Amino acid sequence: MSILPLSTVLALSRYRWTIAILAVLSGKGARFVEILNRVGLSRDSLSRALEQLIEAGWVIRNPGHGHPLRPEYLLTESGEALARVASSVIKTQHRLEIPVQDMTRWTLPLVHVLAAGRNRFSAIERALPEASPRAVSLSLKTTTAQRLVKRKVLDGFPPTTEYLLAKNGEYFAEALEMS
Repeated sequence: MSILPLSTVLALSRYRWTIAILAVLSGKGARFVEILNRVGLSRDSLSRALEQLIEAGWVIRNPGHGHPLRPEYLLTESGEALARVASSVIKTQHRLEIPVQDMTRWTLPLVHVLAAGRNRFSAIERALPEASPRAVSLSLKTTTAQRLVKRKVLDGFPPTTEYLLAKNGEYFAEALEMS
């Protein structure tokens, strides 16, 4: 098994509902109303999210849709692989009792970067060029409060800080592995 590339983790985390929608579509696809009820979005937000997933090439509209039992949206081959990862992430969230709204855009990319061995603020910041220093700082504080990341201050002059994955963070790192 290999961990997802950082670019894919960034793409999965770009929009708040991507992982939840991919998990719902996993396996058999779903109709719009079913996704709407399971994810709990407004119609407009779900429409925009599905359009973004279609644009990314992870979801397609079912060309044979029309029968009440046929799904309206299906996963592409690349979407299927990501849906397995998304399902694993959702299961990990439920197991650790972390609500979807408590996950920031940078939570999973931050876990990915720390799992790769980058543990100083500047190294994390360089690994996530799309994130502002403030976003990295706030995400580190949030993930530390959620017990996904441990902050360790090292003695010395000047004192330095390292960030390491806590046990719960390691569970998320495992969830990012492709089977």
